[in-house]
Amino acid sequence: MRYDPVRPAGRLLLTPEDKEAPARTQRLRRLGLGEQPDPALDAYADRLAEHIAAPYAMVNFIDERRQFFAGLHLPAVRPPVPDGEEEKPELGRRLERDHGFCPHVVVRRKALVLEDVCDYPRFAGNPVVDEFGIRSYLGAPLIDSTGMVLGTVCVVDVEPRPWGKPGLETIKATAADLVARLERREADGLPTL
Repeated sequence: MRYDPVRPAGRLLLTPEDKEAPARTQRLRRLGLGEQPDPALDAYADRLAEHIAAPYAMVNFIDERRQFFAGLHLPAVRPPVPDGEEEKPELGRRLERDHGFCPHVVVRRKALVLEDVCDYPRFAGNPVVDEFGIRSYLGAPLIDSTGMVLGTVCVVDVEPRPWGKPGLETIKATAADLVARLERREADGLPTL
């Protein structure tokens, strides 16, 4: 683990050290993943968001420099901004490595369930909480047959959410299914899932 410099809000962020990042970057390049949006992965994220009834779903590939959402589902309608609050920015395809919770999932190599990120001091200070209003997270690693963690599949909400054991089982099964599809695509040389 390493402490990143003090952020403008005065918070220290604990970002996990990712020793596999160089090898992952090379693997992702060989697979053609993590550099551009993938319509098949967008459709996959859409189905996941619908299945779990979450406003956001992502297929996230993490390299040495950043996170890239090759599959992304955003809410069709942005929620109204309460009086006196500023509108939050729209989540895009790229995110800094120290933003969000997926880098923790990649390094831990196991699923992460945060029903309310504000209950965890380590995660409550993450920039996505203030910048995008994220309050709950459910994600699992995409571990291929070589043992490499390619990234994550995850869902997030702007409200605290009791994901529970069913949510955990669903996200883990989704990750396993997606890895199998990615490996079939690699073996067949096909561009879509």
